[in-house]
Amino acid sequence: MERCRLVFSGSGGQGVITAAIILAEAAVLYENRIAVQSQAYGPAARGGSTRSDVIISDSAINYPKVVQPNVLVCLTQEAYNNFYPIIRPGGLLITDSRYVKIQRKVDAQQKELPMHQAVMEKIGKPIVFNICMLGAVIRLTGLVTSESIMKVLKNRIPGSFLEINRNALDLGMTLAEDVKS
Repeated sequence: MERCRLVFSGSGGQGVITAAIILAEAAVLYENRIAVQSQAYGPAARGGSTRSDVIISDSAINYPKVVQPNVLVCLTQEAYNNFYPIIRPGGLLITDSRYVKIQRKVDAQQKELPMHQAVMEKIGKPIVFNICMLGAVIRLTGLVTSESIMKVLKNRIPGSFLEINRNALDLGMTLAEDVKS
């Protein structure tokens, strides 16, 4: 596997950092890969900008910060405006179509997905927006399996929330599959 560098960005409260942690844990614990995850918060925890970097590799990772991501996820307009210039040419840019309007041509595969809208219509609770996004990421990249993500979730959240998270993960994978084909 080639080293994959990801940046998840959005605002505090969207679960961007949690999603990155779940992805890194799934890669390390269940996919036999090496991963690092780091994060940065804006001036306010909720509503401020957030960024989380994840690097997944089969070989040693010497530097934990992502400079030029292969995959960039932007869940807010501010995140998009700040980070679109750093994506690696030919990389993958994933945005939520409700919160982000792509204004500039980026040398990347651009996937605009109605993740928030789909979560609200099909599940009705925005708390799993980040898991829907994670489903889209793993479907578009193939980095880890949905089973590995669910194993991490089983260890992190109460059992009563597993079904709603599974539904959100499946929803994200379905949205990604629709734009993939």
